[in-house]
Amino acid sequence: MSFNPNNVDLDTADPAEIICYLNASENDYDGRLGARVSAIFVILIISTAVTFFPVIAKRAPRLHIPLYVYLFARYFGAGVIVATAFIHLLDPAYDEIGPASCVGMTGHWGDYSWCPAIVLASLIGIFLLDFGAERYVEVKYGICREDPEPIMTSATDNSLHTTTVANQAPVEKEAQLESQSINDSLSERSFKQQIAAFLILEFGVIFHSVIIGLNLGVTGEEFSTLYPVLVFHQSFEGLGIGARMSAIPFRKGSWLPWVLCTLYGLTTPISIAIGLGVRTTYNSGSFTANVVSGVLDAISAGILIYTGLVELLARDFLFDPHRTQDNKRLAFMVISMLWGVGLMALLGKWA
Repeated sequence: MSFNPNNVDLDTADPAEIICYLNASENDYDGRLGARVSAIFVILIISTAVTFFPVIAKRAPRLHIPLYVYLFARYFGAGVIVATAFIHLLDPAYDEIGPASCVGMTGHWGDYSWCPAIVLASLIGIFLLDFGAERYVEVKYGICREDPEPIMTSATDNSLHTTTVANQAPVEKEAQLESQSINDSLSERSFKQQIAAFLILEFGVIFHSVIIGLNLGVTGEEFSTLYPVLVFHQSFEGLGIGARMSAIPFRKGSWLPWVLCTLYGLTTPISIAIGLGVRTTYNSGSFTANVVSGVLDAISAGILIYTGLVELLARDFLFDPHRTQDNKRLAFMVISMLWGVGLMALLGKWA
């Protein structure tokens, strides 16, 4: 017997049927096509420009962008990434496939709390990839993580002590070449580790951007509020992406930073355009849409939780051997990060 919402006995009704009925919705598209099209270009231009800013600030010193402006962009962006993981991904994932949702109470989805399991699997998977990549590079280049230089120094000292004065210049030259080789290997290792972590971060953010772009294209009366909120939302996330990218030691003249910034900037506008293309048929509240969106949000949450806490906060504030000892600068970095967390968390009230 099908569920009849007009005749419900709370003592005998299946809670899952009630939840699914309450969560179900029709396509909410209500026109305003011109405003929706404008969102494509506004978000494209603003979010792309903000994403490029930290990269340009770092790679174009002739612009004389003040250090504290760059630091604000970098650490505000780190806070944005952390808040995005918890407020904009983890919470919606629970709403879409969590135990109290229609999906989470239906079929095999109701047999286990799959939402936190997916987040956990994603987080552990990223950790294993990160650890595996780091170990691979260490083995490939034969570099000890804790103390790579004493081997070089010892070899150099022994050579210098056992050679004659006549041979001292060639030995010193050989030592310099060996030192340069090890430094190049360290730089290469650092770059590969950081670019791998960044690509994982951007992958997680892009998942999220696709979903919100589709929703903006078909949302109903919430569009007027959602539009400006998502401009800020995507700009803040873009700042986080750009700030993280600016810290990666790309080779001079590398085109990769510009391609990756552009890729992020294009994702949401393209998704909005796709949403407009299916504006009369796509239903963001359907069971299938909730499953797809919930799983992607949970995967992205795991990625950004690991990346935000480990690759951004822990790496920069706790484990960076070159971290500044200037208390004023450290305080500014922490406050900038807290602003990023706070403002992005606040935006979660609307989007």
